[in-house]
Amino acid sequence: MPVNGGTERTTTVIIGTGLSGLAVGAELRRRGVHAIVVDGLDILGAAQPANTASLQRCDAADSESLRERNEILRHLRNYAASHHMDVRTTTRAVQLTMVGGEAGGTSTGTAAGSPSGQWEVHTPNGILLADNIVLTRCAHSQLRRMLSDFGITVGRNLVAAMRQIGIYLVGVGELITPSPKEVLRQAKTVGQAISATVHPESAAAV
Repeated sequence: MPVNGGTERTTTVIIGTGLSGLAVGAELRRRGVHAIVVDGLDILGAAQPANTASLQRCDAADSESLRERNEILRHLRNYAASHHMDVRTTTRAVQLTMVGGEAGGTSTGTAAGSPSGQWEVHTPNGILLADNIVLTRCAHSQLRRMLSDFGITVGRNLVAAMRQIGIYLVGVGELITPSPKEVLRQAKTVGQAISATVHPESAAAV
């Protein structure tokens, strides 16, 4: 864990320690992909953090869905504990910065000598460097604003645009929060996609 401004490298940082974050974390754990799960929903843009709208939770569910969600969440927490997943419920992501690569032909302004890693996730304890970021439970409009702050033009396919720069979405719906079963489906899809970039030989063999 980064201490006093230190830096830590990982394959994937999952932002959100609820059902969505734990679900995709469990998928990655089963596929042998290291991930760090942190709390935090106020992910700020790279260019002007002070002027960037925060990503807020978008929660809406009926009582039956809440019961189902709580049961699945209990199972995922048990899995995380028994399989030693790196879940940091007391570590909060406060800023997200792109440090390498290009998207849509637009330079991201990487500084010379930047460490390897596509993203920096800033926390009170230091910086997490990762190739992939998983965001959970945010509104599409807020995500589009965040990409705009990075200087990235987004067409109609928000998910495709974000995947091009190593950002994946789980538990994110157009207007309402997805059902627990839909969250698990999204988590499996994202787990497969990230695993394919980390272990391409395994994906080719399937």
